[in-house]
Amino acid sequence: MSPRKHHSAEGPKPHPSEDARPGMKSQSPATGPARDPKRFDRSLYLPTTREEMDRLGWEQADIILFSGDAYVDHPSFGAAVIGRVLQAHGYKVAIVPQPNWRDDLRDFKKLGRPRLFFGVSPGAMDSMVNHYTANRRLRHDDAYTPGGRHGARPDYPSIVYSGILKELYPDVPVIAGGIEASLRRVSHYDYWSDSLRPSILADSKMDMLIYGMGERSIVELARRIDAGESIESITDVPQTAFLTDMQPDGETDIVLASYEECRKDKTCQSRNFRDVEIESNRMHGSRLWQKTGRRYVCINPMYPRMTPEEIDASFDLPYTRYPHPRYKDKVIPAYEMIRHSVNMHRGCFGGCAFCTISAHQGKFIASRSKESILREVEQVTRMDDFKGYISDLGGPSANMYAMGGIDKDKCARCTRPSCLHPKPCPNLDNDHTPLLDIYKEVDAMPKIKKSFIGSGVRYDLAMAKGKDERTDAVNRQYLRQLISRHVSGRLKVAPEHTSDAVLRIMRKPGFNQFEEFKRIFDRVNREEGLRQQLIPYFISSHPGCREEDMAELAAITRDLDFHLEQVQDFTPTPMTVATEIYYSGIHPYTGEKIFTARSEKEKLAQRQFFFWYKPEARQQIVDSLRHMHRPDLISRLYPGFMPGRGGLKRFRNSKP
Repeated sequence: MSPRKHHSAEGPKPHPSEDARPGMKSQSPATGPARDPKRFDRSLYLPTTREEMDRLGWEQADIILFSGDAYVDHPSFGAAVIGRVLQAHGYKVAIVPQPNWRDDLRDFKKLGRPRLFFGVSPGAMDSMVNHYTANRRLRHDDAYTPGGRHGARPDYPSIVYSGILKELYPDVPVIAGGIEASLRRVSHYDYWSDSLRPSILADSKMDMLIYGMGERSIVELARRIDAGESIESITDVPQTAFLTDMQPDGETDIVLASYEECRKDKTCQSRNFRDVEIESNRMHGSRLWQKTGRRYVCINPMYPRMTPEEIDASFDLPYTRYPHPRYKDKVIPAYEMIRHSVNMHRGCFGGCAFCTISAHQGKFIASRSKESILREVEQVTRMDDFKGYISDLGGPSANMYAMGGIDKDKCARCTRPSCLHPKPCPNLDNDHTPLLDIYKEVDAMPKIKKSFIGSGVRYDLAMAKGKDERTDAVNRQYLRQLISRHVSGRLKVAPEHTSDAVLRIMRKPGFNQFEEFKRIFDRVNREEGLRQQLIPYFISSHPGCREEDMAELAAITRDLDFHLEQVQDFTPTPMTVATEIYYSGIHPYTGEKIFTARSEKEKLAQRQFFFWYKPEARQQIVDSLRHMHRPDLISRLYPGFMPGRGGLKRFRNSKP
């Protein structure tokens, strides 16, 4: 049910709270005299307490949502979106954010029994990625909690919350959604327990899960439960999954290898993933079945992509855009990052091997109308802390707005997971004209000083040959305008690696495209008299990457004058190609055996090359390069280095 994914289209980014200081005092003028009255008017929010329900005159809520995140009434927070959508359809919706699951469970009892069902939304970010680093070390903060405080949610909230609710109210349906349930709808490798786990339906007490963007599914379920249908009898709602005693019977149904077969044979799990990814990315997918124990997990296909009218209806709801008043002036770091941003579309057709967006949002882009986007920008300008700067006009990939196939019949038959890899689809319309039009309209608004693009930009999409010369000219104009007008000092892009072999596994373009983009970036900066930085993201320990690949990455990026800072180790998350390779050792599509660094020692050996410029890393890196028999890379990284006795000592006195 979450409207945003925990990984951007350009790859998994550092934990959001790494760029914020939890507990810091807000820099917002909201603490001054010019407060927006909406900020502290509790009647404008979904109720979170019995007292707030009483003020509304409610004896009982129709639906009660339990959220692993703080309640921020903003279209980037899934529980708020689902609550507002249900509210718009006439339902009384209450929300319990971050309930305490370790005491007498009073948070689970305080609002009583809902008339229709409980909804569980564990958070906009996967709970395990939220809690643990790539080395399985516990994080000390949580960007989705007031003050950045850690420990406000359990591991796997969907399992914990649904278990408690079923224990307290065994006859009330529990429906889960969000990134956690969405990506665990079939058997999956769980990195944190280093085991293959069954569908989260079998691991929990939930009655049903909704995967992907949940507005249409949750409204249909509410309508049918309200009409008297039992949750057990509802088996045909798109984007839902459930455990059942039914048997596969449709000619178009796909029966996956059972969970038990996958546990015995990793190649079964690998083949399953291929089928699941293909069906998730088809315009008209098939129903999937997986036997788990004595029952089947049944997964209904996705809805067609939202029309502009449908997605507008979701974004145009009366969000206050503020955290609930219960938090007073405590800072919620994830909210601070997006408070003045506007999301323009959903979906991503990049298909990166390490990314979960298409599994959750699909590859077909659902774009808002220009009018809806401008209405939200106008709403942002009325916020009491707005200083004239839109932090992001973006989406999962900032520049996929309004894009798709030219011939929709070809798209309907397509099973490619990516429209950009191994090369851009000739049927893809990559015309950036609609995007430029929105930039122009936003920048012309009286209260706007500047609009920035903070989401990941697919430079390869803008550089790909278009359908005609006019499109190519527009796309060149887009790159120039992006660089000259919409960069807040630093433009972050994600080449991810320099090795062509690794990039092929990642489903990313060759590094030569990044080098070409850097030349464009540098040229536009010179011509416009700007001194902006290009900040590339890179991943170490991705399947297919060896220590020598990282050493070459260090040398190549040094030659380009980069001291890398936006980097991270690959973290296996459910339902990605890269995770399936990590688990099984083979590529799901080719059957090829792929090396993957698995031990902490192997990962650290790769990661060290990101930081070749740090004095404390030099000796270990030189020793590693000697072991690889790569003296050429030693001289490229450390030109002052002299081999032989005392060489490193003399080198330490020189600058890299």
